[in-house]
Amino acid sequence: MPAKKTSSVAKKTVKKAPAKKAAAAKSAPIKSGGSGKIAVGKKVPAFSSLVTGGGSWKSSESAGKNLVIYFYPRDNTPGCTTEGEAFRDLAPAFKKANTLILGVSPDSIASHEKFKAKFQFPFELLSDEQQALCQLFDVWQEKSLYGRKFMGVERSTFLIDANGVLRQEWRKVRVPGHADAVLEAAQAL
Repeated sequence: MPAKKTSSVAKKTVKKAPAKKAAAAKSAPIKSGGSGKIAVGKKVPAFSSLVTGGGSWKSSESAGKNLVIYFYPRDNTPGCTTEGEAFRDLAPAFKKANTLILGVSPDSIASHEKFKAKFQFPFELLSDEQQALCQLFDVWQEKSLYGRKFMGVERSTFLIDANGVLRQEWRKVRVPGHADAVLEAAQAL
């Protein structure tokens, strides 16, 4: 029997994920980190990922600094570009608040390098092609577009303090004004 055709959007976004995990992630509460892997007020487990500029970035590199890690669906799309530009424009204020910024999506390092250069992001982008970070932060969710279901990144941001403790999270982010709200929270740490 021939396989069903899916839209190009769904093909590009769908990554292998066990059905049980997808169902569990969908039904899990999200206020305290969803899957229980992370939770506000708890230390975030150590993680690493490929990073723009070459090599691997380890969470230990943010020791002594606050960390904003924002997850976005895809490089060079309107909402993701606008979000990145907002963090870019506020980067000096985040630096003054002792806060690093990292963007994360399932795109490749090559895609990230082009995206970062094109929009002059002064912060690094992490590649999460295998969705390890997305699953740790419980942002790999079932989505729907034109009636088709697929797995993808739920736009989310996490503020981790200088001791590695998750202090605040934003899920199902709406881009306008979001970076300002995250900056305000970082300045309050």
